[in-house]
Amino acid sequence: MKLLAAFPYYLVPLLVAGIPLYGAWRGVDVYGCFVEGASEGLKTIGRIAPAMIAMFVAVGMFRESGALNAAARALSPVARALGVNPDIMILAALRPISGSGSLGYLAELLQHYGPDSAEGTLASVVQGSADTSLYIIALYFSSVGITRTRHTVAAALLATLAGFLGAVLACQAMRL
Repeated sequence: MKLLAAFPYYLVPLLVAGIPLYGAWRGVDVYGCFVEGASEGLKTIGRIAPAMIAMFVAVGMFRESGALNAAARALSPVARALGVNPDIMILAALRPISGSGSLGYLAELLQHYGPDSAEGTLASVVQGSADTSLYIIALYFSSVGITRTRHTVAAALLATLAGFLGAVLACQAMRL
């Protein structure tokens, strides 16, 4: 039983050592393959970096310009209709754009309302209910040169909306 409990601790070192040893045993130029893979990785970074930089700048401008707060104020009637604090709408709007930005805003909400409050619980569930879909679309599509996303953005935003509504319903059901 102790061996089974220790297995996860040794799995990664075994894989890191075992895969190159197996490749060498099979006659593969392990070092050459590693260098080739590292070179391809650097080329991929070169293709992805401009999209990442553009996205970080756009998110920073969006947040610092006050556009995010204006959007949340515009959505506050919807928030009230759902029984949600309008501050949560800012998190919901930020989540598809920036993971680090939404995580930072979540930390602010948790500090202000407390993690065990209704707002803190809902904010945490909203953070986990969606991914950074717009960031992912911009990054992956630009890295492979796709300029027309067709229905991808609409589908991603609908999925994000579904996750948000599911988070609201789940948290409201927990409060009953």
